[in-house]
Amino acid sequence: MSQSSRFSEFVAGARDTIPMMVGAAPFGVIFGTLVTSGPLHVWHGQLMSLAVFAGSAQFIAVGLMAGNASFIVLWATTFVVNLRHVLYSATLAPYVAHLPLRWRVVLGGLLTDEVFAVAWTHYRRHAPGEVGPWHFLGSGVSMYVNWQIWTLAGLLFGAAFPGLQSLGLDFAMVATFIAIVVPQLIAFRYVAAAATAGALAFFWQGWPYKLGLLGAVIAGVAIGVALSRPEMQRARRRTAEASQ
Repeated sequence: MSQSSRFSEFVAGARDTIPMMVGAAPFGVIFGTLVTSGPLHVWHGQLMSLAVFAGSAQFIAVGLMAGNASFIVLWATTFVVNLRHVLYSATLAPYVAHLPLRWRVVLGGLLTDEVFAVAWTHYRRHAPGEVGPWHFLGSGVSMYVNWQIWTLAGLLFGAAFPGLQSLGLDFAMVATFIAIVVPQLIAFRYVAAAATAGALAFFWQGWPYKLGLLGAVIAGVAIGVALSRPEMQRARRRTAEASQ
């Protein structure tokens, strides 16, 4: 791939992520504001966004720190919340498996819910190995920079406008997740998996350490896999017939 083609793919990835960046902006501001009202220093909040780059885990971590939770509780809770990235990685693995380790490490570090949605939408139009990583990289870098900017804005202005958390800006992130999930619901098995996970996550939200979320995800995956089996069996039969 030529240098200009790589740059074009990079720019296309960043462009496709703009709607997600808009949705994440209020979330970043609220996180920065939350840090200024808690036990952490301002630079701790920015360092967390730079090193962790995981909005939901950062919110949970700050809340647990404010409540003087132990390190093991903090670690276990954020670990459970971020287990969904295992599913993201498994989905994208066939499309990045051919890349050198340094590429996979970088892309893995930039993977978020929003970046996954953009990358998967791009990759699923092509066969594994057919396209390079530049679109993925453009999406990840743009989202990373966006998160740093809005975290900093919240850190700088959070103390001056302490009422930001009560303005309902967090609904923007809910809308973003809806925008991520709905375009993926292109078959009944996807709808069933999403409905199962969503319903159980609601009913199990009182479980400690966000275990209800993990259980809902596992149940949703199980439903999706069970409903996918007939189609997988038909695909195997077609492949066997074609090879005869």
